[in-house]
Amino acid sequence: MNNANVKTIMAREIGEIPDVLSRQIIEGLDLYLKAGQHASNLNLRGFVTCARGTSDHAATFFKYLIEMKTGLPVASIGPSIASVYKTPLKLTDFACVTISQSGGSPDLVALQRAARQGGAHTLAILNETDSLVGRDADTVLPVLAGPEKAVAATKSFVSSLFAVLGFVAGYTADRDLENALRDVPKLARAALECDWSAVQFALARAGSVLTVGRGPGLAVAAEAALKLKETCRIHAEVFSSAEVLHGPVVLAERKFAALVFDPSDQSASSARSTADSIRKKGADTFLISSDDSADLAVPDTDNAFLTPLIQILAFYKLVERLAFELGENADAPEGLNKVTRTI
Repeated sequence: MNNANVKTIMAREIGEIPDVLSRQIIEGLDLYLKAGQHASNLNLRGFVTCARGTSDHAATFFKYLIEMKTGLPVASIGPSIASVYKTPLKLTDFACVTISQSGGSPDLVALQRAARQGGAHTLAILNETDSLVGRDADTVLPVLAGPEKAVAATKSFVSSLFAVLGFVAGYTADRDLENALRDVPKLARAALECDWSAVQFALARAGSVLTVGRGPGLAVAAEAALKLKETCRIHAEVFSSAEVLHGPVVLAERKFAALVFDPSDQSASSARSTADSIRKKGADTFLISSDDSADLAVPDTDNAFLTPLIQILAFYKLVERLAFELGENADAPEGLNKVTRTI
């Protein structure tokens, strides 16, 4: 049997992502832009985010984009503040952004409700819009990923990043970003043609993997670490390139591997120097970039804010095949459920 021809549910869903992005351009982009424009008229003092797991990585992406482009603070509030500790929130002139695939977890519902009661405008970015979170939000943005059967979320994560980018483009009246978003499906198809198979052995033999990013790229580095754990049962931890040299680099040695996501922005030199430091410690180190120095190549983008989205697509293709080669069930990892309902 040719393993390359065996298609898991996860592989099929990854392959659908370019079409999902095309659908978002047609059916969703104007909604995202208008929601951003509306929020910009509210004279907000800042944002709070409400999310878990993979969706929380999308919230990290939102945090960096908003803070970089507007200077407004974005804070993540632990859902248990509302669901367990019942703390009244004080969020007048803030917006609460909930990101979720299912929109069904009770703790997310509780935090969104507490945020509204505390004076916040509530915005939900969801795949399942007809959900508890969706029905209770002031504004709902559908990510239009369609049914997602594999436990490990892929297309709903990428489509959440796209929705975030559209919202931020509208919020900041960034026409260059808006225009760049219309070329994303083409870039996504190119990303899925990337061949990263050469790194599989190094990841498979690693006792642990460091995933490293900075700025918006920290979001996809966190997502990569999660996917290595949940689909391949490979221990992985995420670090900012600004933090690795403050301690974690001492762990890097021959039993380690590192994936360093080049952000293609002002922090690129930080990512590259970190990759060099980890490599000198003896770990198998791979720089993910679009330029000639890349160990793992991705297509170049005209807008650095799109870079993380393209990088995670190429990574998803890698991690699905690695899980298969390791004999893991990436579609339904043992002990995990598609929808996690926490309190």
